[in-house]
Amino acid sequence: MRALLSVYDKTGLASFARALAGAGWEMVSTGGTAREIADAGFPVTEVSDLTGSPEILGGRVKTLHPAVHGGVLARRDLAAHRAELDAHGIAPIDLVVCNLYPFAQVAAAAGSSLEDALENIDIGGVALIRAAAKNFPHVVVLASPSDYGWAAERLADGGGGFSMDERRGLARKAFQHTALYDSAAARYLAGESGGALGDELTFGFEREAELRYGENPHQRAALYSAALSRGGAARAELLHGIPMSYTNYLDADAAWRTVSDFAEQAAAVVKHTNACGLAVHEDQPTAYRRAFEGDPVSAYGGVVGFNRRVTARTADAMRGVFYDIVVAPDYDEDALEILRRRRRTRVLRVEPESGIGANLDLRLVSGGALVQTPDSPDEDPSAWRVATERAPSDEQMRDLVFAWKAAKHIKSNAITIAKDGALAGMGAGQPNRVVSVRLALAAAGDRAKGASLASDAFFPFADNIETAAAGGVTSIAQPGGSIRDDDCVEAANRLGVAMLFTGTRHFRH
Repeated sequence: MRALLSVYDKTGLASFARALAGAGWEMVSTGGTAREIADAGFPVTEVSDLTGSPEILGGRVKTLHPAVHGGVLARRDLAAHRAELDAHGIAPIDLVVCNLYPFAQVAAAAGSSLEDALENIDIGGVALIRAAAKNFPHVVVLASPSDYGWAAERLADGGGGFSMDERRGLARKAFQHTALYDSAAARYLAGESGGALGDELTFGFEREAELRYGENPHQRAALYSAALSRGGAARAELLHGIPMSYTNYLDADAAWRTVSDFAEQAAAVVKHTNACGLAVHEDQPTAYRRAFEGDPVSAYGGVVGFNRRVTARTADAMRGVFYDIVVAPDYDEDALEILRRRRRTRVLRVEPESGIGANLDLRLVSGGALVQTPDSPDEDPSAWRVATERAPSDEQMRDLVFAWKAAKHIKSNAITIAKDGALAGMGAGQPNRVVSVRLALAAAGDRAKGASLASDAFFPFADNIETAAAGGVTSIAQPGGSIRDDDCVEAANRLGVAMLFTGTRHFRH
């Protein structure tokens, strides 16, 4: 029996070569892989001796030869194939052990050049893996060192110890591996757009963890990270607490995305992916307390997020309130000491997401997927149009900008009420916009008096304006564009409410 080994990642290679040698397998290998096997004390034949051709172009061409691929692709059950191998003096190859140059890691690294990335696109390795996987009934393919252990146990039987299901499973894994690899290369070459809205689009994800279950206990779930991106919730570091669940990741990501949208120091309290509390303030404990006061009841068991390093004063300010997760870019050591006393609270450190394709939103639908660029337009509040007779004051304008940004992170139909740089109340996910207005007013209570309101989409009827004004709201930001805009403007003027048309919509379904 003959094995061909050509690997970039040499983890476990020497011990696997020992298993091959002990089972009487002949080993053929390339370059550094052959040297590693030889240095471990096991006999190995160089591929160049097998092919009669030297490695050329700095190793770019070494296994692309009929003596290699003929031995891998020949079907043992076809007499014609066996005869051709004999006629050309080609020996069958029964096992291919191959993994690839680290293209994704190199391409995603800060400062990596186009030349660096291109030189790490594997050609011969991908061809070998695909050839062996195509011929899996006759050839075993190992594309991951994680399979060496159990595979070594099968080798003593000359390869016959691999069941057809195991061979098929390894082939599936091999094709998935090369698909991920090719997807990463395609998305890299597409640039920052990641190939969005092209004729063909693939996403490459690698499993980070298997989760206990999905949204409900009867659902299976796993966490995957994008091959060419860095940071983000998928790669968060759990500094304290029990493992994360499916919904934990959803809520933690929502909290992180919300606070990351603010240049000012921000704190957010998130429940079921919606910000029920949000505030900006130069003093972090103050920002936290004001976010908490946005909805103290809903805060229990929620997620609190920060866009600055968490201090001990802030950790101390959270005493007495149970949070499922705290998420931030970093923590002072004394803050961590305080937070680690919370046995039931997970503490996450998250880095900003970056890399190729980090700016795409993907949602699966039956039979396919919806892909869009993110909701992050360049907005200039100074360009918003004052639609009413009265313009907002400078203080109201600051709150309108804050409320407008907050509405981006709350599910449609989103209504946010803000005062003094803090979320006083919100309404989310309602099929009727005026119901969202009522919910936001109910949450804000007396804080709605003199407050500013933002709506993620236009008001279809003037009753929204009338309801908001009756609750004490004195300024509004909305996209405009309704056929009843004139009715809404008339109502705002009649009620003394300043209203701006932003010209942009922020639906979040």
